[in-house]
Amino acid sequence: QVQLVESGGGLVQAGGSLRLSCIASEPTFDAYAMGWFRQGPGKDRELVGSISWDGAHTYYVDSVKGRFTVSRDNAKHAIYLQMTNLKSEDTAVYYCAADRQSGVVVAQVGHWGQGTQVTVSS
Repeated sequence: QVQLVESGGGLVQAGGSLRLSCIASEPTFDAYAMGWFRQGPGKDRELVGSISWDGAHTYYVDSVKGRFTVSRDNAKHAIYLQMTNLKSEDTAVYYCAADRQSGVVVAQVGHWGQGTQVTVSS
């Protein structure tokens, strides 16, 4: 069964940093755009950032621009989310996702990871 497995979440103080990792179980994910979503308490799930299959194109929601960076290493079938200057409003469950068919943007998610909790204390 195809899987996306996240790791790296945890508890951090405001202003701190965390790096999330997502490892794909199959190399076929290397051909697809992938991204990170999050869902905070009482909030809808939102796309935080995404990256094209070759790393040439990235997208970030305005609230994380300049603080978060999405990267990928296709040799390891992995994507990463480097988060810096974390704020309490970044507290959420973070999910790794792969697009169903696009190699450029995450528009239709075909696979989700199980999620990893990030808690930022103020």
